[in-house]
Amino acid sequence: MTCPPVKDAAAAMAWRTALRAEKLAVRQALRAAEHAVLSARLEAHLRAWLAARAPACLAFCAPVNGEFDARPLAAELLAQAWAAAMPVVIAPARPMIFRAWTPSTPMTADRYGIPIPVEGDEVLPDIVLLPLVAFDAAGFRLGYGGGYFDRTLAALAPRPLAVGVGFELARTASIHPQPHDLPLDAIITEAGAVFGAASPSHTRRTLER
Repeated sequence: MTCPPVKDAAAAMAWRTALRAEKLAVRQALRAAEHAVLSARLEAHLRAWLAARAPACLAFCAPVNGEFDARPLAAELLAQAWAAAMPVVIAPARPMIFRAWTPSTPMTADRYGIPIPVEGDEVLPDIVLLPLVAFDAAGFRLGYGGGYFDRTLAALAPRPLAVGVGFELARTASIHPQPHDLPLDAIITEAGAVFGAASPSHTRRTLER
């Protein structure tokens, strides 16, 4: 899809809705074997990216709609002095909270059908993995349209590193970012890790192949 020719809010919203549906359909059409290959490559890059950092608290979402599954890697990190957490929606149009997670944590489905911890300590993550429906060369992410991650990241102090995780099929020229959209600190796909504000040199660059 090409970007809308005018910066009209209604037109941009309609275009982003169509882009979201297109990218979700492509991801969900992946065959299991191809999904497994892409996931293994992504996991290897993510593991290497995290290995360069001191153990901290990593937040991630349980996978839905064919997303990358970070749970095996998170479980592996728990044995290396890391902590893990999952975001939990507590009310519409409110920032999310994060609850501690382990592989044995009792889970339930939230109002959107996403698995979340039933209960547990509320924690503040140092790194948040954000699922990508689409992403662009400027480091902007398109999610499911609820705005939960943008509200949550804006409300957290200190703000954790925001790292997009997803497949290259989610890449697009531009998501036509709106004023509420926050750029990611880094994006990791099966093609590798591309750094923005979170790079060792703290120099932001565009996300190019």
